[in-house]
Amino acid sequence: MEKGPAELVTILDFGSQYTQLIARRVRECQVYSEIVPYNAPLEEIKCRAPKALILSGGPASVTSSGAPALEKEIFHLGIPILGICYGMQLMARLLGGKVRAALKREYGRAELFIKEKSPLFAGLEEKMPVWMSHGDRVMSLPPGFTALGYSANSPIAAMGDERKGFYGLQFHPEVMHTPKGATIIDNFLKKIAGCSPEWTMHSFIKRTEEEIKERVGKEKVICALSGGVDSSVLALLLHKIIGGQLTAIFVDNGLLRAHEAEEVKNRFKNLYHINLILVDARSRFLEKLKGVESPEEKRKIIGAEFIRIFEKEAKNIGRVRFLAQGTLYPDVIESRSPTGGPSSTIKTHHNVGGLPQDMHFELIEPFKFLFKDEVRKVGEELGLPREIVWRHPFPGPGLAVRIIGEVTEERLRIIREAERILDEEIKKGGLYDKVWQAFAVLLPVRTVGVMGDERTYENVIALRAVTSRDGMTADWATLPYEVIARISNSITSEVRGVNRVVYDVSSKPPSTIEWE
Repeated sequence: MEKGPAELVTILDFGSQYTQLIARRVRECQVYSEIVPYNAPLEEIKCRAPKALILSGGPASVTSSGAPALEKEIFHLGIPILGICYGMQLMARLLGGKVRAALKREYGRAELFIKEKSPLFAGLEEKMPVWMSHGDRVMSLPPGFTALGYSANSPIAAMGDERKGFYGLQFHPEVMHTPKGATIIDNFLKKIAGCSPEWTMHSFIKRTEEEIKERVGKEKVICALSGGVDSSVLALLLHKIIGGQLTAIFVDNGLLRAHEAEEVKNRFKNLYHINLILVDARSRFLEKLKGVESPEEKRKIIGAEFIRIFEKEAKNIGRVRFLAQGTLYPDVIESRSPTGGPSSTIKTHHNVGGLPQDMHFELIEPFKFLFKDEVRKVGEELGLPREIVWRHPFPGPGLAVRIIGEVTEERLRIIREAERILDEEIKKGGLYDKVWQAFAVLLPVRTVGVMGDERTYENVIALRAVTSRDGMTADWATLPYEVIARISNSITSEVRGVNRVVYDVSSKPPSTIEWE
């Protein structure tokens, strides 16, 4: 993990898929946060000297045998502690309260009623919507605690020991579905823990420059450049730090958007004057993916092939010790727990779980603990144009994971043309900056249609558009019907082999943004 500023908040991870959102919300308050596993040794936590601790939620029940627990001494560190959901229940149990399975589980939207004044709820109304997700509840408070709030199903939905700075929330303040959650977290950080707003992308860039210069020295670095937001910002940042020691490698794997290779060459070689190598590996990737339908297999094949190409190109450059990647925190969280914590794997990302074990490079991943919008802010600090910084996310495995099933040249043609039309219509409608991501998916089914008075039996395209702040949670975008109609009509008219278009109306969770 990259070195943070002197002042930090440590989040103990009990396996919630929302743990990284807690970290994100803390950083939005301009306070640096880090995630460590719940079972990290107490001495390790002491060495980090956090200003405060946050105990995350998790899938377990504190009443179950073998449930994740803490050393009780953690409550003797003399610093404020906030427990969220499972974290609150564990705090209550360890400090002498009682937790039981609720007769009625509480999932989704609820109303929180604040019954006691507290710095945790400073500036908030006495009633507010919150997001619940629990099956247990606190039945009796630990000594020294006061019930601060309740919901219809949870008599103790918030608790606090103001003297010690210990607080618990049964709901999730970190998710967007708790509209005032950011204020609650900010109150904990500033009013209770006394944190200062020092974490900015300007300070991140400065620290990263120092760390990379110290680590790299005079060694050569290659950067995996895809043309997307993350790798583009990374390439420019590294060019700023180490100049000619950097060589960016762009691999045309045949899984890219229309005109991607030409745009990357014009931008990075001709405009920013970065050492750039373009590799045409279209036939190589298609051959490796032949007959492969599993998305996990696709990711691993693509990740391994990228590395083999980078190794081959590195030999032509000379001795290259480092490979730089634009890996983000969500990539790592969804592939595996980066800290050894109990979070489950959602899907392997090609640049995380897909890397071969015998790779000959040391990785440089400055963004490994940043979220997408933080990387965008880094790009803005570096002066990258808006069309790059605010470009929609594009998966590392490219169109391979937007084709459900086998990847072939014909199926790539269909999805590429459909995506081009979708992108053009979204921009024409003035909607590009209003959605987080919009893309097409080629489904592994064919349906009957009628075109030119003749029966057809052709492919189905699914359209997907979502709104989000960081990609960790997302809602499906309510695009205007007339825009969806234009996209559908254009795709079925212009893309040979498609006779049906559908629209995806699922959110994350329970779905992921990408289909594979």
